[in-house]
Amino acid sequence: MSEAFDAVDVISAKRDRAELSDAQIDWVIDAYTRGAVAEEQMSALAMAIYLNGMNPREIARWADAMIRSGERLDFSGLSRPTSDKHSTGGVGDKITLPLAPIVAACGVAVPQLSGRGLGHTGGTLDKLESIPGWRADLTNEQMMHQLEDVGAVICAAGSGLAPADKKLYALRDVTGTVSCVPLIATSIMSKKIAEGTGSLVLDVKVGSGAFMKELGQARELAETMVRLGKDAGVHTVALLTNMETPLGLTAGNALEVRESVEVLAGGGPADVVELTLALAREMVAGAGRSDIDPADVLADGRAMDVWRRMIKAQGGDPDAELPTAKETHQVLAPADGVLVQLDALAVGVAAWRLGAGRARKEDPVQAGAGVELHHKPGATLRGGEPLMTLHTDEPERFTRALEALEGGFTIAPESSRPDLPPIVIERVS
Repeated sequence: MSEAFDAVDVISAKRDRAELSDAQIDWVIDAYTRGAVAEEQMSALAMAIYLNGMNPREIARWADAMIRSGERLDFSGLSRPTSDKHSTGGVGDKITLPLAPIVAACGVAVPQLSGRGLGHTGGTLDKLESIPGWRADLTNEQMMHQLEDVGAVICAAGSGLAPADKKLYALRDVTGTVSCVPLIATSIMSKKIAEGTGSLVLDVKVGSGAFMKELGQARELAETMVRLGKDAGVHTVALLTNMETPLGLTAGNALEVRESVEVLAGGGPADVVELTLALAREMVAGAGRSDIDPADVLADGRAMDVWRRMIKAQGGDPDAELPTAKETHQVLAPADGVLVQLDALAVGVAAWRLGAGRARKEDPVQAGAGVELHHKPGATLRGGEPLMTLHTDEPERFTRALEALEGGFTIAPESSRPDLPPIVIERVS
């Protein structure tokens, strides 16, 4: 077939800072999905967008074209409203695990289509796969049935949702064009809008362990995504949240599942509980169920009941022993004092090097690997007491993990107790 446009002309236009027309955007996304635009041509266009940006109209059209590249799910047949959450990724970010059952226990269906980890940020599916028997892949029919029956599902997105994004995401990862607001916003929102949820809450991480290191950049991303959601008729709110230090006390797969179950049992680290409930309140309100307080369903055990049913529905055993790593190594506090800084990126890279993450999409992950923290910033320490424990099946990995942690924490005299920043920094609606 003869093509409506020439890829080189589209690349040249964006290279020269011109606006792309709706027709150009529609064509390039469709042609790339069909294979009529080559990988190297899309790489050049992605870099031109990275360097020269896109205006709000171009961003909206780009997202719409990506949605139209595949199917759209329809949850209107469910007996309850739907709400979903997306996190831009961080270290120790296990929030989806307790959040989905809490919101479902409030009478809101949660279709949580999740991904795998890449680099130093962990993937929700990798965490859940450390539960014996649990499976990520469901058909659309199985997902609908589980949403109606249990109220929550955490599973892999099917290949039919925004296939253009699947191709472009892999390309951005290997061409240095990941951290670009228009491309991040359209990638996330094309999948979430195609998924068909009625309400969406975005957890946009800010700080060393996040893709967005600066507050201004994170705010721009949040505002762009909220606008895309609202334009598509999805009730959308974003919270900017702190990722300077890891969330909770664990970074790894089975380690984070264990901590999530502690939260559902009424315990767990205060920061994880606080952020989970903040996001749950937004999700429940967005779905029109503000009459129920998520803290109540967490306290009375209803959320734990949903968790157990959700894990069982996907073949998992909620009572099974979780895998543990064969080897451990303790990192000790070098001196007396106050822990004033614990860098999320350093901990994330250490967990990755221990085997909790992957460098390429096809790499396996170790279920038991990761970092267990014994203290958070603000804690008073004695020299020689354990600061963290490293877990891995392959002890030769300890050296590289310890290198990642060099300079990753600071212990200072008692007098320099830090002002700890809030977990939720800002709300964007």
